[in-house]
Amino acid sequence: MKRQSGPFMAIIFACAALFSLSAAPPVRAQSAPIRLVALGDSLSAGYGLPNEAAFPMALERALKAKGYNVEVANAGVSGDTASGGLDRIDWSVPDGTDGVILELGANDMLRGLDPSVPRKAIETIVERLKARNIPVMLAGMVASRNLGPDYAQKFDQLYPDIAKKHGLVLYPFFLDGVAGDASLNLQDGLHPTAKGIEIIVARILPTVETFLATLKR
Repeated sequence: MKRQSGPFMAIIFACAALFSLSAAPPVRAQSAPIRLVALGDSLSAGYGLPNEAAFPMALERALKAKGYNVEVANAGVSGDTASGGLDRIDWSVPDGTDGVILELGANDMLRGLDPSVPRKAIETIVERLKARNIPVMLAGMVASRNLGPDYAQKFDQLYPDIAKKHGLVLYPFFLDGVAGDASLNLQDGLHPTAKGIEIIVARILPTVETFLATLKR
């Protein structure tokens, strides 16, 4: 039998190596998680609930279940007004944050503050974060109707106005599907139960996904 030449055998080995590489499963690089901050008041902080039942953790679980590599930090402070959120914006939203879900204004409304006060504070928060290249998703609130139609109109409108002016993704009413339902709120009638939080997360999830699609990382 004639001995095969060196160049011919080299080609055989090269083809075998190429086949071995092509047959191996691809190695996927592990990307860093998307870091979100839920900046808000007791509604996002999880008043009266264990930490794992609060909005940020419930949202993180829902996003991970859909395949997102994401971390959602809880920067909610019970009793905070929009101005209070503005006062702590620098340390509540650390460098490296990829996006902020902003949920503030409910306490301003409950205190009957002039809607111009939360409007100015929320818009300043948005401007401060934009200056740091941190995108914002705005979660709106709706005024209690016992405050009168004039107040309700001015308060309710501040969220879509700010969202339109600054090109933000807007979820119109954070408590949609939960507000006014005694079975989904704690005894105070204001703060969602764990079940209420799950409903909030299910309803807000498509808007959060829209927001995630806008992030540039």
